Amino acid sequence: MAITTRRADPADAPALHDLAARTFGLATPPGTLQSDIEAFISQHLSPDSFERYLADPARILLVAEDEDGKAVGYAMLIGGAITDPELAATVAAAGDGVSIELSKFYVSADSHGTGVASTLMTETLSAAAGTGAATCWLGVNQRNARAAKFYAKHGFEIVGTKRFLVGEVWHDDHVRARRL
Repeated sequence: MAITTRRADPADAPALHDLAARTFGLATPPGTLQSDIEAFISQHLSPDSFERYLADPARILLVAEDEDGKAVGYAMLIGGAITDPELAATVAAAGDGVSIELSKFYVSADSHGTGVASTLMTETLSAAAGTGAATCWLGVNQRNARAAKFYAKHGFEIVGTKRFLVGEVWHDDHVRARRL
């Protein structure tokens, strides 16, 4: 499968929302209520949300496309200070200098195992390094074994934990980090 990656632009907001709506539930633990998944998508992954994300200079959104130009994966990096003091201390202890968050990283289910994720991760880490950050960090559900294996393969090590709200339920995430 021929894959291209590029920085997303405002015209990509509808496609990013569609992809996010199809992929977010893949990362939630078994038993997560569909209503909670839908609430999260409505609040954080709507077309309007992506329009705001794309206009935010602290964010970098990348999109992976197949040979037909269809979005099959996306990533979002967020620069700036971490507002949660405990999380900020955890990430600071994992690396020196400025950090950047890998907030979103999703690939469509039909593209799993095709190399899309690795290609997108390579480009994402390059974009993260291009910001001058020394460390890239992320949160991933502790029960998401597939993602944990993928992130470990790309050098992300567990450095702590955090909580993540989906709908009305708090989930436990591992915080993973790697030097850039």
